[in-house]
Amino acid sequence: MNTTALQPASSTLAPAQTAKIWQAARDFEAMAIGQLLQPMFQTIDVKHSSFGGGEAEEAWRPMLVDAIAKQMATHGGIGLAAPVFNAMLRAQEKAQ
Repeated sequence: MNTTALQPASSTLAPAQTAKIWQAARDFEAMAIGQLLQPMFQTIDVKHSSFGGGEAEEAWRPMLVDAIAKQMATHGGIGLAAPVFNAMLRAQEKAQ
């Protein structure tokens, strides 16, 4: 997403700082999506599936959930990044 479309016209922050804030907001959204997805993956009965589950699958599952959450956030997510970005931007502008 283009951060200049989200940045208010009167912002005093540098574009590089705005880009860092936008990335932090997207990372937060990815983390929140991952927390929402985690219980869904815990309800799958993998012991009776084609691949059989096991300790390896159990060890890799959090990384799979994290990767899915990051992809979802990158491709629009659930709409959480924009309001988080705006709140963080306002907080940074007040701090200056």
